[in-house]
Amino acid sequence: MTEPIVSSQWLLENLNNPDIIILDASQKKITSDNEIKNDLKIDGARYFDLKNNFSDSGCDLPNTLLNKAQFELESQKLGINASSVIVVYDNLGIYSSPRVWWMFKTMGHQNVFVLNGGLPNWIENDYPTEEIKAQQYESGNFKAHLNSESIKDFNFIKANLNNSNQIIIDARSSGRFNGTAPEPRKGLKSGSIPNSVNIPFGDVLKNGKFKSKEELEAIFSEINTEDKELIYSCGSGLTACIILLAGKLVLPNSTSVYDGSWTEWAQIEK
Repeated sequence: MTEPIVSSQWLLENLNNPDIIILDASQKKITSDNEIKNDLKIDGARYFDLKNNFSDSGCDLPNTLLNKAQFELESQKLGINASSVIVVYDNLGIYSSPRVWWMFKTMGHQNVFVLNGGLPNWIENDYPTEEIKAQQYESGNFKAHLNSESIKDFNFIKANLNNSNQIIIDARSSGRFNGTAPEPRKGLKSGSIPNSVNIPFGDVLKNGKFKSKEELEAIFSEINTEDKELIYSCGSGLTACIILLAGKLVLPNSTSVYDGSWTEWAQIEK
């Protein structure tokens, strides 16, 4: 497979593949959508605890990527092997799953895919689910190989604000980006990194799935991406990965994520 996303039908047909590891990256999130299922998971899925086990608790910024050794250990605890074909999903269709996809890519694991439409699409198709319960797994032999080019920090962003070979693409809402709507984090100002552009993550989605390639091409055509590195940002590095993955579906550009994103930038750059 060359596409970074797979369909529910594909996953159903491959459920019995012993190399398939399904990761449930669902977030306990309060929303207005009463259809969100917090008590069900895809049959055989393993819970990927993004907020607790796979974010750096020693950092005061949310969702910060673990170091290589910690990521490797936590992945092994989930029974993930070097040979595993990972399919990750979440209960909002497309929300936190692209972040997990990006994390494994950044840690050198190539066979990782996002389930397009996530749990809602799986349930809509009446495919097999089971109740969520705590489980332990036989330790896997996963090895992490950090691709440092995939992640950017504050100092890099600051030093390259006027680099014409790079574009910072911000996935937050236009109101937050333009400074006309408040940030959800108390005390954090809204606004944007100088010279960055805005593609709200909702713009690349339709009914919990990525839009068609034609629609995505039209969205990205509004910025001049030719031969440029695309650096993705958002509030905390999570929804940036939605836009990054959308771009991967239609663009050949090299990509990275500013992991501290606006939460870090707004606190340091007064």
